[in-house]
Amino acid sequence: MEAYKQEFIEFMVESQVLKFGEFTLKSGRKSPFFMNAGGYVTGSQLKRLGEYYAKAIHDRYGDDFDVLFGPAYKGIPISVVTAVAYSELYGKEIRYCSDRKEEKDHGADKGSFLGSSLKDGDRVVMIEDVTTSGKSMEETVPKVRGAADVEIVGLMVSLNRMEVGKGGKKSALEEVKELYGFDTNAIVTMAEVVEHLYNKPCGGKIVIDDTLKAAIDSYYEIYGVK
Repeated sequence: MEAYKQEFIEFMVESQVLKFGEFTLKSGRKSPFFMNAGGYVTGSQLKRLGEYYAKAIHDRYGDDFDVLFGPAYKGIPISVVTAVAYSELYGKEIRYCSDRKEEKDHGADKGSFLGSSLKDGDRVVMIEDVTTSGKSMEETVPKVRGAADVEIVGLMVSLNRMEVGKGGKKSALEEVKELYGFDTNAIVTMAEVVEHLYNKPCGGKIVIDDTLKAAIDSYYEIYGVK
């Protein structure tokens, strides 16, 4: 596993963005882990977050794209800090764009989007925190494709939870790929998280011990992608 992925896993835990215990998800599932990207709140955290996204995107998609699109609301700051990091790490200016939940009907920047306008020929990388059901893509992909003649290169999320999506057979990321025809990826998968943290110290303590590992295994027996 790449060093930045190992660092990112520890960063999520230290920032209390990735938590372990018992959580009820929006889907009603009882999960032994939960991720909330809203937990990144300080300048240094956001700077590091942008760097990890930039490294993962560069690894997967190189420099051959023009725009980072972050769906509202959590995708907005992620796309901004990643665009900044991309400029600093790789010397390439990437524009950012996000959608508005409600269209602005006044001022010089009225319309459905924040940031850069989408232009014909743009190559777009979608970026968000985590995809559990793919619902956000249902709302934003038509907006992006309807705004201009763009090509969506792919999607990058923080964590692939590796559990079945709405269809009950494939992961949410696989469902998005199949439905919309573009590549989907994550900085890390839950399997990589478990591999890196199981019975190993992080921040001076064992995060995933035998008991928690058993709970995660049981969860994936029910909801994991076969």
